[in-house]
Amino acid sequence: MDLFHALSDEDGRLAGLDKKLAHLVLKDVEAVMNASISELAERAGVSPPTVTRFCRRLGCQGYSDFKVQLAKMPYVGLRYLVPETPTATPEEVAEDIVAKAQNALFQFHRQIDLKAMNQAAHLLRGSEFIYAFGASGNSAMIVNELHNRLFRLGCRINSSNDHNMNIMLSASALPGTVVFASSFTGRDLGVVDCLDVLRKRAIPTIVITQSGSPVATAADVVIPIDLPEGKNIFRPTSTRYAYLAAIDILANLVAYADRGKATKALRNIKEELVRRRDGDDRQVLGD
Repeated sequence: MDLFHALSDEDGRLAGLDKKLAHLVLKDVEAVMNASISELAERAGVSPPTVTRFCRRLGCQGYSDFKVQLAKMPYVGLRYLVPETPTATPEEVAEDIVAKAQNALFQFHRQIDLKAMNQAAHLLRGSEFIYAFGASGNSAMIVNELHNRLFRLGCRINSSNDHNMNIMLSASALPGTVVFASSFTGRDLGVVDCLDVLRKRAIPTIVITQSGSPVATAADVVIPIDLPEGKNIFRPTSTRYAYLAAIDILANLVAYADRGKATKALRNIKEELVRRRDGDDRQVLGD
């Protein structure tokens, strides 16, 4: 039963008192879950039998069953049941996005584990080859960005966003390899499986994820990022700005760990870009 779909009345089937009761329920799901049938009836200005008939029309056996089904809805998150839209105009949206990005960077700066960052940078710089594993949208972007940053510094690196490929790469990784993985939730079991395989084969692993999560527990070096999510489900997560900042810090530390190697690789890249595309050195390092 999709009780939320029935209550939101996307098909326009509810009318009159039923529509009023549905609106009341969605307005404060938690309060209704704790209310008796008499209390809900009084709050809606209807009789208890009206509430019972309302519940049955929604597909429930009665008020008790309705409350059981209602209790299952918050597992998804109440912010998805009645989405908040605190911004509307382009000016408000722009202000909201930029402010949340700044806040994510500020919070990350306060909690950053510099020891883990430095340890990860030296592992990456000392490796013969680097695999970067992601999976979903944001984590795929992060490992691709690590690839984008590190190859410029003379690192041999490959990013992969397919779990089947990742597990095969884990099983065939040679000594001298270091594996970096990203998981915003820390609950990606595909990543955990790879880390378990790598640990058995004594391949060092680095993860950027939530502290104390399954992914964090399975890794050798953890770069923790623990930021709260907002209630606006339509706004892209600002946490990814913290992840991007972490990648930039990591890449900068990798560069400084062997300035000679990094300088040579960067100079070779820039020479080709100037010769083939730019004509001078005024453009940014790369695309």
